[in-house]
Amino acid sequence: MEHSCENCGAVVEDGRPFCTQCRAPQIHVQIAEQPSEIDTARDASLGTSDTLAEAPDFGRPPTLQQSLFDRKVAARCALKAGVIGVLLLFLIPFLGVVLTGYLAVYLYRREHGFLPATAGASRLGGAAGLVAFAIYFLIVVISERVLHGQQAYIDFILKGVQVWGSKAGDPEFQTVAHFMATPAGLAFTFIFGSILPAALAALGGALAAFFLRKPPRG
Repeated sequence: MEHSCENCGAVVEDGRPFCTQCRAPQIHVQIAEQPSEIDTARDASLGTSDTLAEAPDFGRPPTLQQSLFDRKVAARCALKAGVIGVLLLFLIPFLGVVLTGYLAVYLYRREHGFLPATAGASRLGGAAGLVAFAIYFLIVVISERVLHGQQAYIDFILKGVQVWGSKAGDPEFQTVAHFMATPAGLAFTFIFGSILPAALAALGGALAAFFLRKPPRG
């Protein structure tokens, strides 16, 4: 094989280091162009973000999970889980609240595509528990106080006191029952009565964040 010298144009056999006419070098070393540091950093960041976006829930850092938390989706899921949780409250009061919080996180994952961090899951579960308790409380108040009268609601409260082994005929309990039938008493009952459901539902949300994020075995 032969080629032309780039300096004088003479024909030179391949493999000769110099031209036989002008002695110009015939071996050229090509240096590959190295990517700049900016391009390298950009490619690395893009590769990392793509990997994190496609990673399963248990593969995402907590900071990324928290930054991707969607409050609008969380509000919808809390409402949906809260409505379903009302039925659970009537069927299994305490466990039903925990399941309500768990359900809210499950619905969030199904709609949004990933799990929130544990703190966000707890808040989401607690919000669903508050929704469920608010609807439950409203149903009880309407059915007992509005439809059957104030005295029927007082009797309902006294029956609840008897469940805990207290004496409903005690004057102090009678006074408390009458106070709880007033608007101020209803607000007081709702505020303090919602603490336990919210805490239990928040626990359910945290449990969902743990179990649903747990990587599959094998």
